[in-house]
Amino acid sequence: MHTQASDKQIACKEFFQALQACHQSSWRKWTGGCNEPKHKLNMCLRKERTDRAAKNRDEAKHNREKTKQAWKELHQDD
Repeated sequence: MHTQASDKQIACKEFFQALQACHQSSWRKWTGGCNEPKHKLNMCLRKERTDRAAKNRDEAKHNREKTKQAWKELHQDD
């Protein structure tokens, strides 16, 4: 299963559960009956990943600005 399926992961939990329930029926599992729950799970995980990447990008930009400002202040003291 996905690495995000750990117990601490709250996001997309209902999609994980729906896919697991679908996989209980081997007939549906092997005939493509679980494709829709799998697609919904993938879309949810994609959204979580892109949201996390955007947040990390914003934090990195902020940290770069702080570092740049600190270097600027350091050089002004000379």
